[in-house]
Amino acid sequence: MTAALEIRRLTAGYGAEPVLREVSLQVPDGQVVTLLGANGAGKTTLLRAVSGLLPTTGTVLLREQDLSDVPPEQRVRRGLAHVPEGRGVIAELTVEENLRLGGLWRHGRTALRERTDAEYQRFEPLARRRKALGHQLSGGERQMLALARALVAAPDVLLLDEPSLGLAPQVVHSIMQTLRDLCDSTGLTVLLAEQNAAGALSIADRGVVLHLGEVRSDGPAAQIAQDEALRHAYLGY
Repeated sequence: MTAALEIRRLTAGYGAEPVLREVSLQVPDGQVVTLLGANGAGKTTLLRAVSGLLPTTGTVLLREQDLSDVPPEQRVRRGLAHVPEGRGVIAELTVEENLRLGGLWRHGRTALRERTDAEYQRFEPLARRRKALGHQLSGGERQMLALARALVAAPDVLLLDEPSLGLAPQVVHSIMQTLRDLCDSTGLTVLLAEQNAAGALSIADRGVVLHLGEVRSDGPAAQIAQDEALRHAYLGY
């Protein structure tokens, strides 16, 4: 199966000591691949490195195009979207303004209107609150908005960092199911970083377990979920 995103021997960090050490993995077209591991495993660092927000060595390929010298905004134009941990909503802007901002790099005015309308249909609570400011939304609504804003750009590959953080289980289930449905219906490719291993594995095609910046396991999600020794050693359940 074709890899929408391929990472080869990626090393990255925030100082002299790297957080990631020669990480390699593939995200097949139209699949959900979840990055798993404890705090400090390197999940967020990996997503930031792929987005171009950190200096790296190694190679990142988006549909076989090398992104090594491509700045972050150009990676968005080429079809990469990133929803960071903390949801990334601009609190002073309305729901409508946040969504429009998400499509600036990828669409003309008509296409942007069509894309925002599509996200209002997908996330009905946002349609009812389109004039509300970001800081007036609930945690679940903010996560919906962050995801919708990324989807307005019609990405080929979505990087999503800890979407379940601080949310009620019912909201988490809804967001996870939305991701699965998007991949099945539109062919979206998702690299999902999650500490909620059980929830992420339930909707993922593959799982990659990181520990201290290195890949400890990479395989089918169902296989990782059933590996009791692996779960106890690295996933905490």
